[in-house]
Amino acid sequence: MTWIHPLSAEAEERADVLGGKAHGLIALRRLGLPVPPGFVIGTGACRAFLRTGRLPDGLGAELAAAVAALETTTQRRLGGLRRPLAVSVRSGGRVSMPGMMSTVLNLGLTTAATAALADETGDPRFALDARLRFLTGFASEVVGVGPESLARVDRTTPAGPDTGTDRLAEAIEDVGRIVAEHGGAPVPDDAARQLELAVAAVFSSWNTPRARTYRELHGIPHDLGTAVTVQAMVFGNRDRHSGTGVAFSRDPTTGEHVPYGEALFGRQGSDVVSGASLTEPLGELAVREPAVWDRLLSALHRLEEHHRDACYVEFTYEAGELWLLQVRPGRFTGRAGVRVAVDLADAGTIGRDEALLRVAPGHLAHVRTPRITAVGPGALFTRGLGASPGVAVGRLATTADRAVRLAAGGPVVLLRPETSPLDLHGLAAAAGVVTARGGPASHAAVVARSMGKPAVVGAAGLTVDAATGSVRAGGRTLAEGTLIALDGTGGEVVVGTPRIAASSADAQLDRLLAWADDVTGDTAPGREASERLASAQAVLRRTGHGSTSPG
Repeated sequence: MTWIHPLSAEAEERADVLGGKAHGLIALRRLGLPVPPGFVIGTGACRAFLRTGRLPDGLGAELAAAVAALETTTQRRLGGLRRPLAVSVRSGGRVSMPGMMSTVLNLGLTTAATAALADETGDPRFALDARLRFLTGFASEVVGVGPESLARVDRTTPAGPDTGTDRLAEAIEDVGRIVAEHGGAPVPDDAARQLELAVAAVFSSWNTPRARTYRELHGIPHDLGTAVTVQAMVFGNRDRHSGTGVAFSRDPTTGEHVPYGEALFGRQGSDVVSGASLTEPLGELAVREPAVWDRLLSALHRLEEHHRDACYVEFTYEAGELWLLQVRPGRFTGRAGVRVAVDLADAGTIGRDEALLRVAPGHLAHVRTPRITAVGPGALFTRGLGASPGVAVGRLATTADRAVRLAAGGPVVLLRPETSPLDLHGLAAAAGVVTARGGPASHAAVVARSMGKPAVVGAAGLTVDAATGSVRAGGRTLAEGTLIALDGTGGEVVVGTPRIAASSADAQLDRLLAWADDVTGDTAPGREASERLASAQAVLRRTGHGSTSPG
């Protein structure tokens, strides 16, 4: 059996073999868009690993051959002493599971390769920063060191290529000591061994509690397994003309046809999606790197044409050169999903029947979005960015575990500095989420939107103290259990139960429902919107129009 597949425009394997991430990358290549070279270990290898607990026979030899081919393509060598190659190792199931499985970046930066990278670039600070990121990610995802332990590593360094190297070297030693305290074997200084262990860790992450919980919440089968995509690294932390970000071709909260997302300058992609870093609006890229911005807009336009849908991309640019790392249809829900479907039908991109089939009836409850309409004196506690529309009212919880316990007695709002996949059970239990850090593409925002739950992110004045079970903002302190409310459109977080009202008009929803009534022949529509849409979808499927899944 062949376990590894090329990441090329000629590849014809299905998403259930290559995973959704690699399937999207192949589409990017076919469109002539920039994708770092690499290869894919198929989902069958993961299923074999999960059955036996070891990499399947033959995979080691295929892995060595695939690495050799990548070295030829890039004219670099994994762990090499000259022109070293570093790679990313990313999971990718058939269905997207954002942040639920393992990723290891900068793999291959052994001690010697890091020195070689410093010599090649003339920037030892960059090389050490990249190695520290690798060691931290490897310790977390492969060794299993917890985030609390790794948080002890001081990563703060002065800016500039000739400063901060001593502090980075100390931080690298700190990671080594933490791994030893954890009882794990030292991170191997052999690049090939690093790769084997990282692949095994990604396979293992398919069955972590957070991944299983996510699949159960979203109805994803447990027996699919994940693919592993290995690509040459693109360094968003390379220099002042490097950075990373995420972009939607349309606003995921409203469906408006404007580019939307966030960017980080001089950083790597994990800094964006973790929510731990203060990001900039995507439009800042137009000011800082206009050539990159123009190429990104062109790519978003081409991808919308190809997918006939709003799209989401992850990108990195190094020394002014743009690379796309992931693409998928936006799969907007609620008001945004209705607007995109109607707008695409109006533009002739899709037909009205397909527009009707793209919207899940259950999502219509979130279209006429509730908003906080009046706040009493002193009730406003803090304000952030609305990341997922709607209003949630519930008792305050400061950890995922406490959110689960408190939810047994009624609605809960989870407040965190930022969320991670380890918080998934709390996000599932909560009515809404607020984070002090992160932006519209952070873990909290993405997961909340996928669950249809209100979210506010980037509430910069918020401090969450899980040890005392309290939160602080604007000189006020609230204890766990306090009743609060959040508005996922406007970004307000208030104390108590505010006045709430749902918008009464939505032109796109009214038009979609009129199309639904045309299909069913309902001349006196008095039923609920979800029932009217579901009836139309049933008719379309009976008459052979059921190829497009709603939502």
